[in-house]
Amino acid sequence: QVQLVESGGGLVQAGGSLMLSCAASGRTFSRSSMAWFRQAPGKERDLVAGIRWSGNSTYYADSVKGRFIISRDNAKNTVNLQMNRLGPDDTAVYYCAAGFVGGSYSDRRQWNYWGQGTQVTVSS
Repeated sequence: QVQLVESGGGLVQAGGSLMLSCAASGRTFSRSSMAWFRQAPGKERDLVAGIRWSGNSTYYADSVKGRFIISRDNAKNTVNLQMNRLGPDDTAVYYCAAGFVGGSYSDRRQWNYWGQGTQVTVSS
């Protein structure tokens, strides 16, 4: 049974940083892309960042470019999201995604596995 477990969320002041981690179990994703999505109250679940299996190609939403860094450790079957210069607009539940089928990273239907989410709240 595949499980994705996120950790590292919490409450932070604007301008602060957080590191989210996602640990996968049940199968290896070392040959598959992984990603982070987020969903704010009343909004769609949107792609934040994605990373290829090799780690040498990444994608970022415009809203986080230059502030967030996605990375992965295939030996540990984990993917991380370093979030810097956080602002209130970054407040959301953050989800880890794996098992990319193909096509666009932003298409939620192309991801087979999801974590349960971790709350990030940024106070102004």
